[in-house]
Amino acid sequence: MARVKGGTVTRKRRKRILKLAKGYRGAKHIQFKVAKDQVMKSYEYAFRDRRKRKSDFRRLWIARINAAARINDLSYSKMMHGLKLANVDVNRKMLADLAVNDADAFKALADTAKKALA
Repeated sequence: MARVKGGTVTRKRRKRILKLAKGYRGAKHIQFKVAKDQVMKSYEYAFRDRRKRKSDFRRLWIARINAAARINDLSYSKMMHGLKLANVDVNRKMLADLAVNDADAFKALADTAKKALA
């Protein structure tokens, strides 16, 4: 029986992991064993945070809508309820964009919500 040294295959696999670990701190970008663990953990974070990003943006949009609504004497929940009663179908992303970039259009929507609530 001949001894198996791994050679090119093993080196290629290790180089691939170490290349992915580039920029990590300490032993995590030098030692294969430590780098492998960190790269796997990084993949887990990436997988989780791709899903988390959606809720993060929704939270941001809600905060912006609430701030603009309160300038127009409404709370976030009253604004959204008023728009629903008025059959205005605008998603939170667009509402937040209007709140930041087009205050007049947002004010018009806020007035529509107020009328519907009254």
